[in-house]
Amino acid sequence: MNKPVPLLCACLLGVGTLMSSLPALSKDGAVAVTEIQVSPQLQAAVTNSSRTAANIVRDEYRHPAQTLAFFGLQPQQTVIEITPGGGWYAEILAPYLREGGQYVAAVVDPSALPAGGGRDYQQRSRDGLAKKFAEAPALFDRATEVAYNPAAPVLGKPGTADVVLTFRNVHNWRSNNQAEGLFRAFFDVLKPGGVLGVVEHRAKTDVPADDKSGYVGQAQVIAMAEAAGFKLDASSEVNANPRDTKDHPNGVWTLPPSNNHDAADAAKYKAIGESDRMTLRFVKP
Repeated sequence: MNKPVPLLCACLLGVGTLMSSLPALSKDGAVAVTEIQVSPQLQAAVTNSSRTAANIVRDEYRHPAQTLAFFGLQPQQTVIEITPGGGWYAEILAPYLREGGQYVAAVVDPSALPAGGGRDYQQRSRDGLAKKFAEAPALFDRATEVAYNPAAPVLGKPGTADVVLTFRNVHNWRSNNQAEGLFRAFFDVLKPGGVLGVVEHRAKTDVPADDKSGYVGQAQVIAMAEAAGFKLDASSEVNANPRDTKDHPNGVWTLPPSNNHDAADAAKYKAIGESDRMTLRFVKP
């Protein structure tokens, strides 16, 4: 009859450890970049020479060490990354979590989509990530994958993940009417006290659901997460870019790394750099 008690204590201890690892908040809920402390182990994962050279170049704009430290990552956690694409963050997360934790790549299940360009794109993306993992077993041999149906997403057994991470995906989910279901799925798979970390292109203000700029209002993202049950725990300007005017002819894709612009404007957009991004930390109560 007493067996559940130690388990409950262990769970509470784990949540307490996670929360104590998070950077402290200021009165307005924002964490100053200077207050983010990066552990030697996390820094080593970011500076690992096995990372792709083209990916390392983008550290200037994506600030992976500070971003992951802000989200409170610890090497013993189960971390789910949503649609990791070509594996930019996977190159950091999988080795960092390899010994004591678990990296899970959540990819769209192509078979859940109708035949056509969308299914083909997701299949190429999934195959490319699988190839990357297979070619570097010393980094990715313990990484796992979960394939989900974006219309009815399930990311794992309820209450089993410590952290869910999403980088620059919310605008796609909004335009495809998938955001509500995905935020609920994030909430379901996380343990009580678990963290949802969101990085997203930041609009000047709210944008309509059919907006094609790639930017989303920060208040809109917060509202989506709160509607799913999350509590906003803190924000950071670690990925802010005040040079981004957010009025580009081809939206966020005008800027690096997409560089969808006239060749004559290359210097202009290179000087701006990548997009201004919100960085938000939510907690499941």
